[in-house]
Order: sequence, then C-alpha cells, then structure tokens
Amino acid sequence: MAIIHIRMSPFPSSTKTIFFISTNKSITTTTTTNTTINNKNKTKLLPLLCLSSRNGTECPVPLEQQPINEYQSLSTSFPFSWAAGDVVEFGSRLFVVGFSFALFVGLPVAWFGAVGAQSEPAKKIVGAASSGVLAVTFAVVRMYLGWAYVGNRLLSATVEYEETGWYDGQIWVKTPEVLARDRLLGSFSVKPVLNRLKITLIGLAACLGACALTFSNIDESYLTSRETGVRAIPGAYNDESARSFEPDAFCGEPDLQE
Repeated sequence: MAIIHIRMSPFPSSTKTIFFISTNKSITTTTTTNTTINNKNKTKLLPLLCLSSRNGTECPVPLEQQPINEYQSLSTSFPFSWAAGDVVEFGSRLFVVGFSFALFVGLPVAWFGAVGAQSEPAKKIVGAASSGVLAVTFAVVRMYLGWAYVGNRLLSATVEYEETGWYDGQIWVKTPEVLARDRLLGSFSVKPVLNRLKITLIGLAACLGACALTFSNIDESYLTSRETGVRAIPGAYNDESARSFEPDAFCGEPDLQE
C-alpha cells in the first residue's frame, strides 16, 4: 500500500495531521532515498489523526468544538459508531434492537393494553412488529442527524463556535490547509455513512408501509349488526338487554323470543 505522509501545520509546531492514502496508481515519493511504490488496492482514504495541543493565537476554536475532534468523538460514541462499522454488523444490531423492543415493549402493550386482545391476535402481533420498526427508525434518524451535523461542519469553510457560552458565539474562517483536510475527511468518511443511513431509512419506511397494509387487511372480528342479527356488540349491549331496561323504546315491535 502506498503511503503518503502529508503534514499540514495550520498551527505552527503544535498540530500535525497525517493521512494514509492508498490509490490504484504508482506513486513516487521523495525521501532520503527515492523509492517507487506500486499499489494494487482500490482507492481508499483512511485518515489517521495525530493531534497535539493547539496554539490559541492561530485557531481560537476550543478543541472539543473543532470539527475534526467532533468527528473523532462521534465515530467512537454509542450508537453513532454502528453506522460507520461493518454493514452486516450494523444491520444485525438494528435487528436486535427492533426485535427486543417489539418483544418486551410493543407486544405486552398491544396484547394487554387493548380491549378484546384475545379475539384479534394477528393485529396485536403486527402492531408489536410495527412498534419495533418505529423504534429502529427513530434510532437511525438520530444517527443521521448527528453524522449530518458533523459532515456539514467538516465541509463548511467556516466554523461556528462558542468561547465560553451561548452568548458569545464566534465564527472562524478555516485556513486552506485545514479546509482541505476537513473536506477530505468529510467526503471520504462521512458521506458514505450518510448514504448508508439514507438507504436504511428507505428500507424502514417500506417496512412500516408493509405493516400498515397488513394491519388494514386483517379481517375484523367484530361484525356489524346486519351480519350478526343484533344491534350492538355481542356481550355488551344487545336488543334483549335494551328491551329489559328501555321497554318504551321497543313499543310495537315483536318480541325476540316469539
């Protein structure tokens, strides 16, 4: 793998950034001895950041508010790190979260929190599955918002920051070296994660639509009065009980037992 060491010093003798870049072309680098390295891998960018203390005279942005450090923090935090990992691992974690929520939260609420749950088990199961998909959707939306925020700060030419609090917001214009570094990181590391999350959201929306369609197509267990021959829900308030409590309302009508 061809390795190019790029040193960018927006902060003199204080900050150093090293990028390891692999390309599909032959790259010649000049060191103490000239060497030619051939790389056969696909184009890939793996930024490894080596940051030391900053010089406040050059960059007034606090360390925790610098986009490059925000990216580092986001890529290792829960659950945002899931989106930047392996695709299979990312999908399996989302499945476990959705299944656990549907089994331990959605199913008990749907089964015991509604009237007549025993008569419509299919609807309760579909409702529990829908709750699991909805919980995963909220989690993915939260991941997308976090990665989009960091990506926008990396790709932007300016950095908004707060010196001590919300009342003293400032704007710092990035130097050309910092802007080039941040845009490389945003283009090759953040944008693929955002594309993965967009595809995941489309799939989750399709699952929610399928659940809603299945729920609406399940036959109702409660039939209308014309189909059952009664005027109300069976076992709750029918014609016979109404006749005993309100006889005046049924004057002139034949008795049900005749």
